[in-house]
Parts: sequence; structure tokens; C-alpha cells
Amino acid sequence: MALTRPPRLSLLAAQWFLAPRRNLTTASGPDEPLPVVRIPRALQRLQEQRKGSRRSSTRPALVRPGRLLISARRPEFNQPARLTLGRWETAPLASRGWKHRRSRSDHFSIERAQHETPALRNRLSCEDSFADLGLLPRVLQALQEVAPEVVRPTTVQSSAIPPILRGRHILCAAETGSGKTLSYLLPLFQQLLGRPRLDSGSVPAPRGLVLVPSRELAQQVQAVALPLGRSLGLQVQELEGGRGMSRVTKQLSRQPPADMLVATPGALWKALKRKLINLDRLSFLVLDEADTLLDESFLELVEYILGRSNIAEGSDDLKDPFNPKAQLVLVGATFPKSAGQLLSKISDSDSLTTITSPKLHCIMPHVKQMFMRLKGAEKVPELVQILKKHDRADKTGSSGTVLVFCNSSSTVNWLGYILDDHKIQHLRLQGQMPAAMRTGIFRSFQKGFRDILLCTDIASRGLDSTQVELVVNYDFPPTLQDYIHRAGRVGRVGSEVPGTVISFVTHPWDVSLVQKIELAARRKRSLPGLGSLLDMNAES
Repeated sequence: MALTRPPRLSLLAAQWFLAPRRNLTTASGPDEPLPVVRIPRALQRLQEQRKGSRRSSTRPALVRPGRLLISARRPEFNQPARLTLGRWETAPLASRGWKHRRSRSDHFSIERAQHETPALRNRLSCEDSFADLGLLPRVLQALQEVAPEVVRPTTVQSSAIPPILRGRHILCAAETGSGKTLSYLLPLFQQLLGRPRLDSGSVPAPRGLVLVPSRELAQQVQAVALPLGRSLGLQVQELEGGRGMSRVTKQLSRQPPADMLVATPGALWKALKRKLINLDRLSFLVLDEADTLLDESFLELVEYILGRSNIAEGSDDLKDPFNPKAQLVLVGATFPKSAGQLLSKISDSDSLTTITSPKLHCIMPHVKQMFMRLKGAEKVPELVQILKKHDRADKTGSSGTVLVFCNSSSTVNWLGYILDDHKIQHLRLQGQMPAAMRTGIFRSFQKGFRDILLCTDIASRGLDSTQVELVVNYDFPPTLQDYIHRAGRVGRVGSEVPGTVISFVTHPWDVSLVQKIELAARRKRSLPGLGSLLDMNAES
């Protein structure tokens, strides 16, 4: 008979086995406590998870039919469109765990709440006409000749044009694509018509100045202002840098001198330094995309230009046509509070009228916005799949153009080589290109020679393209302000294609911004940290 070795007992089991037996149901005495059995916390959490999953499987969630505001891969994070979370109510974010690597391949979307742009919807419901805003018949006729499709003003135009005609300094903050360019061009031209041309000597002295941060935006404003000015008998001239001082000198030497100048800060600064132009006769000064112009990259140049301009202290200073002073208009889609220091130096807060849109700094309700959590190596295959799907739809004539945003010029070039390998035709636009090349590329894209444009944020500020259907953030923008400007390239006034924004989310700092966007969408509130730069009287 073979002897078997007894099994080993663990120390805990041996102590329990050798311990004297006690009746656990009844204590030996009234004062003796019952034994306490402690369960590890990890085991407690596991039991709670099992109970929760068992409860959810036996009791199905009640999902009411209807449109969704948030559509997530995990349906428990869906939010109906009719539901609005309170300001202090905890929101179940679909992106809450996205900083963990296990969250890759997760996604959610902010769905469209309406199909028309807010500006177009307001224009359709607006009972006012441009004549009711105080514009002269001559200006209205020029507008009808240049843009016959513009029949009624948008909300921003209805709010901005009357106070500008009254001579107020204006800060106009409204969402992208709301018609801000016409809101300052029309009253600017009307005021130039009513003022005499004064002799400025041999140095050109424009009566109106529109300052913009980029050459592309200068060309876009010029394209709107030039036909309007020509119809009114006013000279409109563009001054842009990047092509040497000889080009700047040639532009300023043209005759007759310009009534209105559209310029970039660098080119105008060089012209002022070399005394090729003076701003003594200036009666109208516009800072378009003012949030960018008041940023650190342009701040020194803009301060110098404003110092050479004779800014009026109030509307009373604008009444003398033979001693002109400049009326100030600032226009932008975002106005961070940090820009208020410069404005306090050049203007009294009492003389500045603030005009804000009700949808300022809010998630655009007419644009679908999708967020995809991806690894860095998954971004290229996902982008190629999106672009090939768009190319197939484009062959049927049912799609618009595509903007792909990157955070650096090197990424634009590198990604372009990859798209070349996949035989995907595209254009590239980034800040390191020569000025002439950049001009031709964006014009080719606007005219439809290519449907895909790889670009940096140089194409995100103010540039208007009504044919853009899709924006892809290959690199997630570094700030919420940049996200608003990129997403604003779709769903603009006059656009005939629905807008969609797809964002690739890779880094933990990207996730932090996405969570702020999702929380603002669920609560239907504006994005945090983008409040008005001055606390003044606002006209909505």
C-alpha cells in the first residue's frame, strides 16, 4: 500500500484549522462581540461591478425615441436633444476615461440641432431691411449690383451698422460666418462718401484702413471691398508683405491714391517706418480678426500702427470733416479677456459699444462634430479612409471640399507625401511657403481645382469658402479658440453643403480640451475661458 503525502496547508488555513471551534451563531456571553470578517476592497469593488452588470442586464435601460444631442459609441452616454444639463449638474462624459490607453477606438459625436446656419435663420426671420438701418440708396444700389443674393441683413449686421453710422467705437464679437465683413464695409463706404478728400501732399494718406492678420484674409476682404468701392467711385487698395519693399513701394505709388487700404501689420509697419504712407487723414480704422491682431505675435506692430493713428476719444471728435480723427471698429469671432489691456490704452470703455451674438463661443448647432480617440499610428490610415470615401462621393457630385488641419508646416509636408503615395490629389498651404505660392494655392482651392487642402492654422482665420463640407483636425488644435476658428470654416452663410468636423484625439492634453467641449455641448453653454474682453454694455 503506497503512502500518500498529505497536502500542504497555507499558514492562514492551518491557523483556522487548529483554532478551537466557536459557535458563530451565538456568543458565549452577552458581552463578547461577534467575530468580524474583513473583505478586501478590490473584492468589494468586483462584487459591486458584478451586481451592477447583473442589474443592468435584467432591467433594460429606458431610452425614449427622439433626436440625440450627443451620440456615443457606448449608448449609456447618449443624451437626447431635448435634455439640458444644469450648470452644477454632474454630466456623464463619454470622454471621461479617454486619458487611459484602453479608451482608444472610442468615439462620440455632437449631432446637428438645426440645418440652417444661425445667421441665415436670423436673416430669414428678420423683418428689417438694409434701408431700415440707415444706409443711403446709393450704397444699397451698389450692394444690389455686387451681391444680389444678399436681400436682408443678418442679426450681426442689424446690430452693428446703426451704431457705426452714429460714430461709436464698436467691438463686434460674433460667431464665424455671420456676415461681419459687410457689417463694417457698408457704413465705412457711406461715411467716406460724405467726407471730402483732403490734400495729403506727396505721401499717400488713406481715409479708411482695414487691418487683417494674414495675406489670404487681406485678399478676401479686398475681393468684397473692391467691387463695392468701384461701384461707389471709391479707390480700394491692398497692401500686403512677403514680396519685398519694392512691391510695397510700387503698390503705394499707384494713382489715384486709395480711399480705403486693406493691409497686413508687417507691410504697413514697414511703410510707416520708411515714411511711404501716413495715417494723419484716417477717419475709419478696422481691426478684422482683432483677437489675432492683439495676440503677442502682432501686438508690437499693432501698437505702433495705433500710435500713428489719431483715434477719436468720442463721437463728437468725428464731426469736423477737415480735422479727421479715426473711428475704431474691432471685429472677431473670439475675444479672450487678456486682450483688454491694449484696448484700455487706446480707447475709453465708455465710448466703446460692445455687440455680441447670442451664440458667441458656443458649439455651432448646425455642424456635426465627431471626436475619435486614436493612437498616433492610427491617424494616417483613418485619414486615408475618410478621404477615399469623400473621393467616391465626389465622383457622384454629392460632396464639397475638405480642409485637413495640422499643427505644424512639417506635418503638412510629411502628410502630403503620404497622400501622394495613395494617389490622393490635394493642395498644401503652410506659412513657410512664399507669398505668391500661398496666394495661388488658396485661390485654386476656392475655385475648385482641388477638393482637398492640407493646411496649418493660416487657413483658419476669417477665410471664407462656402464649398467646404468637411474639416478634419488631423492634429487637435492647441486651444479652444483655435478649435472655434477651424470649425468655423464649414456651415457658413451661403453654404449649400452640410458641415461636419472630425477631430483625431491622441494626447492627454487633447482629451482635456475635448472634455470642455463635450461638457459645454451637454449643458448648451459657451466654451469656458473665452469671455468678452471688457465688461461693457452689450447689444445683442
